[in-house]
Amino acid sequence: MTDALRMHVLPSLRDPALVLAFAGWNDAGEAATGALRYVAEALHAAALAEIDGEDFYDFTVRRPVVRLDAGARRRLEWPRNEFLLASIDEQREVVLGIGVEPHLRWAAFTDHVERLADRLGVRRVLLLGAFLADVVYSRPVGLTGFASAPDLLDKLFVPLSTYQGATGIVAVVADRLARSGREVVSIWAGLPHYVSVSPNPRGALALLGKLREYLGLEIDDTALRVAAAEFEERISALVAADPEISEYVRQLKRREFAQ
Repeated sequence: MTDALRMHVLPSLRDPALVLAFAGWNDAGEAATGALRYVAEALHAAALAEIDGEDFYDFTVRRPVVRLDAGARRRLEWPRNEFLLASIDEQREVVLGIGVEPHLRWAAFTDHVERLADRLGVRRVLLLGAFLADVVYSRPVGLTGFASAPDLLDKLFVPLSTYQGATGIVAVVADRLARSGREVVSIWAGLPHYVSVSPNPRGALALLGKLREYLGLEIDDTALRVAAAEFEERISALVAADPEISEYVRQLKRREFAQ
């Protein structure tokens, strides 16, 4: 049987951190995957490994996409879970896992993530997510989270999430990696449900800020800040042009003030 976890290289790393984000239910406004892709590009991350999706996706739900390349040749893009490697500085590396929430066999999928962490000697894990909520679109993006130890969130000034209910692959992977003795932090951005536009660079920027703090990462976020400011202007115009949404936002502000 073919191993779904495919290592392109197996480098010797110095206590690398693992950062994960999954498109789909866990990724409102593509904020989590957007933040991680921004980091991957900024750090010139290189391919390290992947988890083959054949056993984990219903391709009638998440279909492959046909694209035309520069020569007008057709190529297929399948849902992927890729892991990229980048250097933070001369002494530290980070592994960036960017994927799509699987539809099937979550326990087996999580086995592969844990095996990857074992092979690379990962002891610290950060998972990013985003959800839709009753929040005022123009306010700073609110963050919540959970962690394997309470003080990990305190250091990042992230409130503990009180959410209970249906969950996604982020929580499942976090639970498995924490049970294996690793330091695990998960941070979520709350985004306005009434303007659920993707991508949402404001959400990505908020998550990027905490990622930088957690990893002690120096990275230029100017491009994302510009995109976030332009996005806020567009959303402000959209809200102003829709009386129903404008009234709903006023109600949210009154509710917020009353608290």
